[in-house]
Amino acid sequence: MSRLKSKHTKMHTTWRNVRLGVTTVSVICMVGVATWAFLKPRDQGSNPLTQLVHTFEPIGVTNILLIGNNARNPSNPLAIGQGGGQADIMMIAHIDPQKHQVVLISIPRDLLFAMPQYSVPIPKIKSLFFLGAQMTPNQAAPMTVAGVEHFTGMPITDWVVTDFQGFSDAIDAVGGVHVWIPGRIYDPLHSGANLYPGWQTLTGSQALAYIRVRQNTASNVATNDFSRDDAQAQVLAALQQKLLNKQNDVSHLGSLIHTWNQDVVTNLSVDDLLKIAQVVKGSTIIHVNLASVGDSMDVMSASFPGINQQDALTGAFYDIVDARVVTRTLQPYGSKGAWTGIALPTPSSIPVIVYASEAYVSELKASGYPVTDGNQVSGRNPVVIDYPPGHLAWGLQVGRTLATGNSIVQPGTSSQAVVVYGP
Repeated sequence: MSRLKSKHTKMHTTWRNVRLGVTTVSVICMVGVATWAFLKPRDQGSNPLTQLVHTFEPIGVTNILLIGNNARNPSNPLAIGQGGGQADIMMIAHIDPQKHQVVLISIPRDLLFAMPQYSVPIPKIKSLFFLGAQMTPNQAAPMTVAGVEHFTGMPITDWVVTDFQGFSDAIDAVGGVHVWIPGRIYDPLHSGANLYPGWQTLTGSQALAYIRVRQNTASNVATNDFSRDDAQAQVLAALQQKLLNKQNDVSHLGSLIHTWNQDVVTNLSVDDLLKIAQVVKGSTIIHVNLASVGDSMDVMSASFPGINQQDALTGAFYDIVDARVVTRTLQPYGSKGAWTGIALPTPSSIPVIVYASEAYVSELKASGYPVTDGNQVSGRNPVVIDYPPGHLAWGLQVGRTLATGNSIVQPGTSSQAVVVYGP
């Protein structure tokens, strides 16, 4: 692979037998609360979370969407609160009882996603939660579910919504979690994280800071969206392990009942949760990412018919994915066809002129673009991708191919080709 790549594949799938991830652990936590509230322990020396009832008929294949609301101090998990109010976390738990398998599918929160019926200057899929939260009655969860359904082509009937306070409270309710910190982390201006490498017992606020690190000034430990996803799964796996540990002090569960009643909203019934728990507990876990760092690019403001009511997007960092690739990735899990509203052309139809090193020329040629070498290195870093007016999709496709993770994509002056300027 070229040195330009910041990822190994567009879709990266990993087996995770230990880390249950956001959705699974959230469901287990809620099941634990329900079990504690409605069932008595069979003996005084055991953890009631390990004694989930086995009297329910197995469920069929089902998809549950977990939504993490990033609002500060919301009145409830579906509210906008003080700032934020967007779906900072979206993950589908595809539960297959016959295979005894749970597939966790991470939805890129900054995905560029067409919303032609809405006035939303920065059309990212996470904004559907904010739009729905302003409606009466509140449609934050249903609108997010509908958007993720459309994006993935997978039917979703159930959802769980929590906020970051709920995350912190749950960890404090069990007395903290034991987590391996991969290196020195110090982020005083953003998350407030101040952590040292090695095994640490984190409080709720420390764990929340760990999963929200934006700029680590102390070491080279990664701080992008995808490393935060990994940190989140790591912390939640530690929470799950503590909850299901027979040696755990069950007195913590009273606090959990209060936490989850206050900080979690779901359309699942207690019976549903208990049925799901039977499948989730002990299942093989697969994690699927539908984007990676290389799919992110800095897209400048531009006209874009059909992207929103304004037919124009405001400049921001967006994740750009190819719906055809997403469809192939998700077909084994029931996708009928992915959609983003952005039709990316094939490389062979996009002429490119390159003012950068031979590595960029070779990368684009190998991907099938008709390339003209400008025989001059511009020296620009990050890479700048100028596209002909009206052909934003050309620039986005070239950005995906180069996969630098920070390319600037902007309208150019050439009327016939994309022009790439790089080091």
